[in-house]
Amino acid sequence: MKNTNYWQDRNVFITGATGFLGSYLAKELIDLGANVTGLVRDCVANSNVYENDYANKMNWVRGSLEDFCVLERALAEYEIDIVFHLAAQAIVGIANRNPVLTFKSNILGTWNILDACRRSPLIKSVIVASTDKAYGDQESLPYNESMPLQGRHPYDVSKSCADLIAQSYYHTYNLPICITRCGNLFGGGDLNFNRIIPQTIKSILNNEAPVIRSDGTFIRDYFYVEDAVKAYLLLVEKMEELQLYGEAFNFSNETQLTVLEIVDKILKIMDSDLKPIILKQGKNEIKHQYLSAQKAREILNWQPIFDIDEGLCKTIKWYKSYFKL
Repeated sequence: MKNTNYWQDRNVFITGATGFLGSYLAKELIDLGANVTGLVRDCVANSNVYENDYANKMNWVRGSLEDFCVLERALAEYEIDIVFHLAAQAIVGIANRNPVLTFKSNILGTWNILDACRRSPLIKSVIVASTDKAYGDQESLPYNESMPLQGRHPYDVSKSCADLIAQSYYHTYNLPICITRCGNLFGGGDLNFNRIIPQTIKSILNNEAPVIRSDGTFIRDYFYVEDAVKAYLLLVEKMEELQLYGEAFNFSNETQLTVLEIVDKILKIMDSDLKPIILKQGKNEIKHQYLSAQKAREILNWQPIFDIDEGLCKTIKWYKSYFKL
């Protein structure tokens, strides 16, 4: 009988496998029977991928995106046919303070992995993780996939560039690429505590007032990490079936919230009467960003499983366990 599991025995390479999204994706792929190889630059001791011994069920390649030879060797030696390029310097504040570091990781790193894929004869599918921030400021919202990519600040520019480079590798070399553009991912296991959701949860658990760096009115798209994993896997399965190579897809639950609204939601779910401290210091950031997922709904027949409140409840539960509260 033919195996209907697309992922059984697939040789998959993940950049950023110890990161937030990468760890969830790696675990899901292992559960589905894939042979997973992860690129790791730094040891992330508390990464989600070490849960339940998952890290010992996959291959590890030590190195960075800036090292082309490491990438080319990994794709060849592990006979990789599907690549998820997730690794990036993803913190806006770090990008503003150190743009060159961010450009090297996000732009040079992207062309390195894509050129390694171009030179590998076994590659069948490549997913490049872009972001809603690649769109930059637009006159009308929500963002849709036909809009130009016009980042202005270092992080946004790095993602606009990486996204365009990915498109060039499809149009010029026919590399079988699809691009994902998601909003702000959240969920248990995000250890970047300068992000608003984990930072707010941690503050409340410590009985400290959550801090909002901006004036709290910035609108963002918040997308639960388990929905992102399902979306990425579905896209790979459909890109081959429907010949979607070269396409970009937004993924979003299409619920727009200000930063203050997401903080208030967390406070309410956690039954806290703390009041947020609003610093009004947000600079070099786009004020309003949110996505239309109409293309993904219509072409991929995709829809999210979790709404914002369900995702937040699961996230808060994870951090309570993590901090042993």
